[in-house]
Amino acid sequence: MSNEIDLDEIFGKYKSDPYDYIDIYAVHTGVVSFKVEKDAEVNSISGEWQHIPGTPLYEINRERNPKLIHSYVNGTVSEINHDLQGAFVEAGEKLMTIRHPLKKKEIIENILKEVLYLFPAPEKAKYFFALDIQSRIDKKGARSVAITPGDEILTMSLMKRDTPIYYKGEPGIIHSVYFKPGISVEQGTPLIGVCAPDKVPMIQKIITRVKAEWDAIH
Repeated sequence: MSNEIDLDEIFGKYKSDPYDYIDIYAVHTGVVSFKVEKDAEVNSISGEWQHIPGTPLYEINRERNPKLIHSYVNGTVSEINHDLQGAFVEAGEKLMTIRHPLKKKEIIENILKEVLYLFPAPEKAKYFFALDIQSRIDKKGARSVAITPGDEILTMSLMKRDTPIYYKGEPGIIHSVYFKPGISVEQGTPLIGVCAPDKVPMIQKIITRVKAEWDAIH
């Protein structure tokens, strides 16, 4: 989190490899049947109303109840564990990896995660902004909302119980929001990225530089 991060090194990484590598895991126990091969192009959910599902990746069959799993990202299947074709797998077993080409906005967000204070999900649950925070975001946007340690910033919804979540971290503004209200988030996944006042110049420098060098990256 220090101001000493080597931006040249980080930019060099994205110029040489502007991708995210997203591992796909078995959603539950069952017998796996792959629907794609290595190097296959896959698409995420699409359509005007997000009504077109992504590319089918695999089917998993548990107790004669098959479930087809679709891709939630676009990219190329860079790795697939063919040994698991037709095999019984445990929940959470890695099945394949998708190489996802990063858009300019995603590269900016990935680099900013090196600079911002990331507030993680304390448990696997659904999250919502606290009413006061949500009201301020609705009026002026997240980046106008300053928070300090001890502020009630989120509500965690787990097992039909709502629990207030209090902020622990450096004071600053909510620069980035990484969750969608009501969508389950894994424990430890960043929920928000907070920008301390002294980091603002660096944030601007990163955004300006990515936009200027994007043509060189692609």
